[in-house]
Amino acid sequence: MNILAIDPGNEQSAFVLYDDGDASIVSKGIYPNGDMLPIVDQLARSQNADACAIEMVASYGMAVGREVFETVFWIGRFAERWEAAARTPARRLVRRDMKMHLCGNNTAKDANIRQALIDRFGPGKDKAIGKKATPGPLYGVRADEWAALALAVTFADTETTNETAARQ
Repeated sequence: MNILAIDPGNEQSAFVLYDDGDASIVSKGIYPNGDMLPIVDQLARSQNADACAIEMVASYGMAVGREVFETVFWIGRFAERWEAAARTPARRLVRRDMKMHLCGNNTAKDANIRQALIDRFGPGKDKAIGKKATPGPLYGVRADEWAALALAVTFADTETTNETAARQ
């Protein structure tokens, strides 16, 4: 199954198209939000993606600023675009669930999540990321693409397992 995972932001968002069958990144990128909408639409319509997972903002009782509300606005736009084109619901996962799944700890930081992904695809940075001459499966992943990959892996491990169990 190919999973489109989106790490949304208030101005730009990162995506990873992840094939959970062979645990590989098919495509990835970071784009301004307006440019991300046609990418979501194209992946849904071409059926290159079978599912869509979007990181959802969670409330922890703290005051938030304009950036958070703008991010939530874009989450809705991405979900709407996916659902209109693919005719399947976009799944929203909160960051806490990714932290628990990948690190076993909801206080994990971005560096811990990145290391958990490197360990999973490695072991070790040389095998997981590699070098230009000998690229690994995570070669070229940068910035917020790490969060999108964490979302895709978490979705693949938890949601697809839950759906299979529900059908049995």
